[in-house]
Amino acid sequence: MSDALILEKKGHIALLTLNNPPAHTWTPESLLELIDIVEDLNADKDNYALVITGNGDKFFSAGADLNRFDHNDKAKSFDFSNAFGRSFETLTNYNGVSIAAINGYAMGGGLEVALACDVRIADAHAQMALPEAAVGLLPCGLGSQHLSWLVGEQWAKRMILLGERLKTDKALDIGLISEIVGSGTVVEKALELAAKVEGQSPTSVRYCKELIMAARSQPLNSAFPIEREQFVKLWDSEDQKEGVSAFVEKRKPEWKNR
Repeated sequence: MSDALILEKKGHIALLTLNNPPAHTWTPESLLELIDIVEDLNADKDNYALVITGNGDKFFSAGADLNRFDHNDKAKSFDFSNAFGRSFETLTNYNGVSIAAINGYAMGGGLEVALACDVRIADAHAQMALPEAAVGLLPCGLGSQHLSWLVGEQWAKRMILLGERLKTDKALDIGLISEIVGSGTVVEKALELAAKVEGQSPTSVRYCKELIMAARSQPLNSAFPIEREQFVKLWDSEDQKEGVSAFVEKRKPEWKNR
């Protein structure tokens, strides 16, 4: 693992710190590394949640390293955009619950990685924007799609087409984040939220997340029968048997993630 991405495991929770100072910008290399990290976590039966934050208190991430775009090589631009798309799509499809602990400025690809997470909370002083059009670019890490889905077309257009930067109060108001926390406490709060996942069956969480995300890509009623099928499919899992037995026996369940 490179110094740009620091992964710590805290029981069933993984804490990933973006660490490419001064602004924790993304490179093609770090984006591809994120794919490997998420895929490794998906294969780890002891991992239930992932918290992502930036090092320090100023930047969550300022997005792409624009020095890597100062050229006329379209092949290089394709490789970079492809790395953004693949990386954040992999994060979106992470098996567990991902939480973005936005500790400072989240700009461009920095906001896009947060948009790819399941839950977003922010430090009171954080700010968020997708300013790519101001430098002749566009969001290529799924941002135009995720933002529109999460906050609606009007605010997506204001942020992307007009380049509006949001402070946390407005981000909370439009549903971009779910909570504002006191300065310097965002990682602690994110870890507290992630710990709640330990009380849930990881098998059930995975199925529930798949069903929730299905609404983004298909008509609402198309997932109705799948929901019932997945419910019955849980009877093939050890976690279903353990969860019900633990409830009946009035004890804490011991999940196997299978």
